[in-house]
This record gives sequence, C-alpha cells and structure tokens, in this order.
Amino acid sequence: MIRFDNVTKRYDKIAVVSDFNLEINEGEFFVLIGPSGSGKTTTLKMINKLILLSEGYLYIDDGKISEYDIQELRWNIGYVLQQIALFPNMTVEENITIVPEMMKWSKEDMKDRVTELLASVDLDPETYRKRQISELSGGEQQRIGVIRALAANPDIILMDEPFGALDPITRNSLQQDVLKLQRKFKKTVVFVTHDMQEAIQLGDRICVMNQGKIEQVGTADEILKHPANDFVKEFLRTGLPHYDGEKTVQTLLDKEFYTTEELSYDETMSAETSLDDLTLALARFEAIKVETAKSPVYITKDHLIHYYAHEIQGENTGRKEVEA
Repeated sequence: MIRFDNVTKRYDKIAVVSDFNLEINEGEFFVLIGPSGSGKTTTLKMINKLILLSEGYLYIDDGKISEYDIQELRWNIGYVLQQIALFPNMTVEENITIVPEMMKWSKEDMKDRVTELLASVDLDPETYRKRQISELSGGEQQRIGVIRALAANPDIILMDEPFGALDPITRNSLQQDVLKLQRKFKKTVVFVTHDMQEAIQLGDRICVMNQGKIEQVGTADEILKHPANDFVKEFLRTGLPHYDGEKTVQTLLDKEFYTTEELSYDETMSAETSLDDLTLALARFEAIKVETAKSPVYITKDHLIHYYAHEIQGENTGRKEVEA
C-alpha cells in the first residue's frame, strides 16, 4: 500500500534519508525505529508530504504521492503527534470532528462517529463529548488525539512517538488501545518510536534505521533471533538490557521463576525456547505454559519481571515460586 522507491531526502546537500526502498502492506502495523538522527521521523513525514522528498518516488496504492491533491492525501492519512496538538478552545467533540466537518459530513454522522470513537477507547460519549481539553488528563488527551486521527476513516494512520511523554502505566494502556483500534478498524499504521520494547509489542514488522538507511526489516521474532549486523545487535542490547539470544526458558526454570498451579494460558513453549521468544510472548499474553519432562509449569509476566529484577540486583539465590 505504501512504497518507497529509491527515496532520498537532503538538506543543504546532506542526505538525512538515503536510497530508501521499503514496502508497507495494507492493514499492517509497521514500526520505524532507530537512534536519534536516524531519519525515522523524516521518513514518516514524507508519507503525508509534510516533508518533500528530494529524489526517488513514494507511492500510495500505486499512485505517486506527487500526483495526489495534497488536501485529499492528508484527509486520507490520520496523524498523531507526541505533542497531541488538540485545540484548547474547542470541546472534545469539536476536536474530533475537525476533518469530517471540512469534508462536509452531516451533523448526525459526525455525532455518531464521535460516539463510536469515544466508546472504542472506553471514554463515555455523553460524559466526554462536551468537555474542554483542559479538563482531561494527559492520557485522556492522547486518546482523543488518537481517535481524532481516525475520525474521517482514513486508510493510513501515522504516529510519531505518540506516547513518549506519558508515564509507564498510561503508556502501556494506550499501547493496548491502539492495538485494539488498529485491529477493529483495519488501518495501516506507521509508528515511529525509539523504544525497542514498544516496537516489539506493537509491530507486525519493524524497520531498524541508522543514519538514514535501513539496517534490517522483519518481524520482532526475526530481528531478535537473526540480527542482520553488529549495529542491530548493539541496538537490541541497548534497547533490551537483558537481550541474550542464547538464554532459554530453562534459565527461568533453573532459578524457579514459575508456578506449578494450573493457569489459563495463551501459548505453549518448551524449555529450549529462547528467552527472547518468551519475552516477546509475554509482552502480548498474560501466561505461558511450559512443557517439562515431569509436568507442565506456568510462567507469567510477574515471573519474567522478577527474573529481570533478580538479574539487575545480582542476587545469588533463585526466586521461589511466585504466587499467581
């Protein structure tokens, strides 16, 4: 659906994105990640022509973006920023309906859309639609920013580090909301982050960038198991302090980070499964069943967190069973 064909962006003859070739599939949650200055935000902004490319071609649905009417292009692309950029002099409903109103939607259709979108992020429509932006918490404001991007039913949503300024609990909650919205409305999402754990949790595929170039594109599993080069390996070690492709689930079993109490589980693994695969699974699920020679055991998010805390503290004794 979105295709970069030898795209380069220069500022004063200095290339910040170079010879960029990439395809993002329709309905995919695609993450751009890399260190500061890697060109990920520039890449994102070229999709909706907030930044114009210097060389090459960028296609949406096989049409060059240079041939799109800029207003129609941006109406079909929702945009969510870290700064949120809600209008403080407007109500929640007025903020959400800015683009639908410009597109001449009927008042009834706009009201119905606001109701649907507020409910989709667990904000009561009748309580929130007439509220002023100043009455909302940071997390509530960011939820409004996300659903505003969906208001006119665009095919593509661009998200530029939208949760970077939020506390960890609110951030995790909003990540789950965005995943739920993406699956419900089947949008193509292009998401910029510098947080590898966030990329793993959200992305169908991840593009690791460095100095305006692509270092590796793949699923989280592919990148964790088979980093393409030393840069990607070091980026994983920096972003995931306990990243170690050689450690397995057996590491947690040896240190007794598990429970024998039968739990509801989402996936089954063996003791030989890599620790990275376990971490990836527990980023999405609450509990994993592990088949052992004696009897099955269960590992939860709490067990994994306590294991990492144990590693950080450098304790010499194993953690006994954590109560489920």
